Amino acid sequence: MATNLFDLTGKIALVTGASRGIGEEIAKLFAQQGAHVIVSSRKVEDCQLVADKIIQAGGKAEAFACHVGSMEDISAIFEHIRHTHGRLDILVNNAATNPYYGHILDTDLTAFNKTLDVNIRGYFFMSIEAGKLMKAQGKGVIVNTASVNALQPGDLQGIYSISKAAVVSMTKAFAKECGPLGIRVNALLPGLTKTKFAGALFSNPEFYESCIKEIPLRRHAEPQEMAGTVLYLVSDAGSYTNGECIVVDGGLTI
Repeated sequence: MATNLFDLTGKIALVTGASRGIGEEIAKLFAQQGAHVIVSSRKVEDCQLVADKIIQAGGKAEAFACHVGSMEDISAIFEHIRHTHGRLDILVNNAATNPYYGHILDTDLTAFNKTLDVNIRGYFFMSIEAGKLMKAQGKGVIVNTASVNALQPGDLQGIYSISKAAVVSMTKAFAKECGPLGIRVNALLPGLTKTKFAGALFSNPEFYESCIKEIPLRRHAEPQEMAGTVLYLVSDAGSYTNGECIVVDGGLTI
């Protein structure tokens, strides 16, 4: 009898930054595999649009606003999860910010703080809250969306690249300490992907063409091309994968 290693039936999954782009595609794919998905981002209206798409397609979803740069919002969403579901099987830390694009010497304190508040502090405390629930269950999975910028800093993307390098280290630290608790923690490192978030990279034709020339597949990725890797990481197919940072970049970092 065939076994569906990617079946998520009965799982409760929280996906942040899920109102568009990679997060939206992850949320939709999880729902297709049977998970109940909590679609989260800063604006509940945008989350509800994605949740409605999932429900209309026959899946299970709900919308809940959470700005991961806000400790109050983090507390609120996990209080909701504990009260409504009593468990959390999957957390995908996908929300991110890149408020500054320019020379690293011109980075101001506001951009620095905003980047770290969301990309590092947000991921860290979301993982702590999820980890506490998963520890009580004896199992769970966390996936962090980092970036190839963690390995090769992007031009004019200094503090963003630094924050994503921290996410890689964070992933390994949580994996090492939470593995004995039955909690697996891994990361996705996307390459050039066409999302609104990466709009600045696509709006400059000269820069875009220079990027494409460095990618062996000679094209950018679409958001849905990232979701399959995350599904592997959270499913039984990836049951012995822990502390890994999987690069999905068309060969850019070869």
